[in-house]
Amino acid sequence: MTDSPTRNVTELIHRAREGDLQSREELFTLCRGYLGYVARAQVESWLRVKVDASDVVQQTMMEAHRDFDRFAGKSEQEWLGWLRKILSHNVADFVRAYRGTSKRRAGREVRFRDAAETGMTGGAPEPAAADPTPSQEVLRLENELRVAAALAEMPPDYQEVIVLRNFERLPFGEVAERMDRSRPAVQMLWMRALRKLQEALGDE
Repeated sequence: MTDSPTRNVTELIHRAREGDLQSREELFTLCRGYLGYVARAQVESWLRVKVDASDVVQQTMMEAHRDFDRFAGKSEQEWLGWLRKILSHNVADFVRAYRGTSKRRAGREVRFRDAAETGMTGGAPEPAAADPTPSQEVLRLENELRVAAALAEMPPDYQEVIVLRNFERLPFGEVAERMDRSRPAVQMLWMRALRKLQEALGDE
């Protein structure tokens, strides 16, 4: 069995500090997919038309590489928290840049979601009344990288419904509209996606 992401990250941080460039690259590669989900959860849907979450991730990775020597932590959670902080600042910068280059519509307030609000940091939507699955627990696992890695292996529609419902905390009505499906169809898809994710994670 391979090492868990937690052990990998801790070891990679140590090796990267010792000057191992390969370990440093592996450390950043391991976290890129995770940051992609966090970035998407932070950027509002209308802003994604102008700003792709991958642009925010790329900027975050560049700054993290540049400032790696300033990172003082040792654990996976400290490392991910540091990356999320950089990413949040970059989302705010993109929002300000968008404001500066376009006219604001009356009553149209811009808001970005802080990392503390995303599913990857422990938040989750209130489950529907008939929700038979432990949906709130899926994204409260300590190992966030493990969740991100498992999610990345799932079919695109499964990823989409979990991102919209659990990460962006959208009501089922809006999720159905985004995915161009009926609300019952989206609810069934969501439950299947959660079961699939839980199976991938090995959780009962």
